[in-house]
Amino acid sequence: MSYLKSLPAETTLLQVFRAYPGPAKHLLAFHEELLRGESPFTPGEREMIAAYVSGVNACDYCHGIHTVTAEAFGVPEGVLAAAVADLDSAPVEEKLKPVLAYVGKLTRTPSRMTEADAEAVFAAGWDERALHDAVLVCALFNFMNRMVEGLGIEADAAYTVTSGERLKEGGYAGLTGLLAEA
Repeated sequence: MSYLKSLPAETTLLQVFRAYPGPAKHLLAFHEELLRGESPFTPGEREMIAAYVSGVNACDYCHGIHTVTAEAFGVPEGVLAAAVADLDSAPVEEKLKPVLAYVGKLTRTPSRMTEADAEAVFAAGWDERALHDAVLVCALFNFMNRMVEGLGIEADAAYTVTSGERLKEGGYAGLTGLLAEA
């Protein structure tokens, strides 16, 4: 239930963005650049990182929507739930496991990151740009998780599916056009 009393109790993040379009347009532009722009990671892999971080944070809203989006990009159903439950035994591509381990540790214990953590990502075949992008996706979704939880934003299963599919089809730039809609 939203803590913003001027908005409906069942407020979604899109409704918050409509109520506060100034920050929202910049935030959505950053999402678009980071999650759909050029990167060593595919859009599906970046959505997977977003969903994983959100799952580690137990942010059901973001975890649900970005799981649907990652699956729409081809991540097999159930992989993200398994990864959040136990990354080591999850059916995640081996090359991605060190990346998810890195962002998981960065989310849980950011002050404990070491060069060895980064080296594990590099040893899996990723370059510095990939580490940079993974860290930014991780940071963005830690921010988003706190925004969603701090404002009391929730979504039902139907909205989660609709939102995830909308992000697959229109990206984050597509949401900017929805800010003016009532």
